[in-house]
Amino acid sequence: MKIIAMEKSSFIDYPGKICTMYFVALCNFKCGYCHNASIVKGEGEVIPEEEVFSFLEKRKKFIDAVCISGGEPTLYKELYDFIKKVKDKGFFIKLDTNGTNPQILKKLIDEKLIDYVAMDIKAPFHKYESVTQTKVDIESIKSSIDIIRSAPIDYEFRTTICRELLTKEDVLEMATYLKGSKRFYLQNFQDGDTVLAGRNQFHPYDVEVLKEIQRNLEGYFELCEVRNK
Repeated sequence: MKIIAMEKSSFIDYPGKICTMYFVALCNFKCGYCHNASIVKGEGEVIPEEEVFSFLEKRKKFIDAVCISGGEPTLYKELYDFIKKVKDKGFFIKLDTNGTNPQILKKLIDEKLIDYVAMDIKAPFHKYESVTQTKVDIESIKSSIDIIRSAPIDYEFRTTICRELLTKEDVLEMATYLKGSKRFYLQNFQDGDTVLAGRNQFHPYDVEVLKEIQRNLEGYFELCEVRNK
């Protein structure tokens, strides 16, 4: 598995826990607003697995969990074995995914190898391919949503929102499909030099617009929040 970046300690990526973040190279989506351009392109020095486990062994007293992000982790057939090794060390595990591989997702959940899943919902189903700039098997996306919603673990759905790609009506349509889920986060787009399409191609919404959407979704989820950074 090609791990090319890490964050030693995060206090926000796994709710209620301190985690170490590992980012794998490459993604099967090419969302222009993605803020991990170098990771999506596979640019960076690979962190050897031995180094990963040596670090985790030293940090056992200071972190509770490991978050595996990307890129898209489920592209790697080695993901299962990697997660099993981390789990055997006694860490909680959070997986970030775009939901394109429901088979491995179900396997990891059924075998109690992951404790938290964060799935990015890119767009209403009819706009998925235009937003991700690739061919998408929508049935796989729907299957992953259903698997996560019925799983006996913690989870969240989240959507990055920028003015050029998603309207207020789009977000409401997505929320209607996800209604009844535990958590749904509205993530305002943040521009920067690491954005895949480059700077000034996409723009965030005024926060008050997202707050209005949040108010419209009252009662849809156990928790619905706006993330603006």
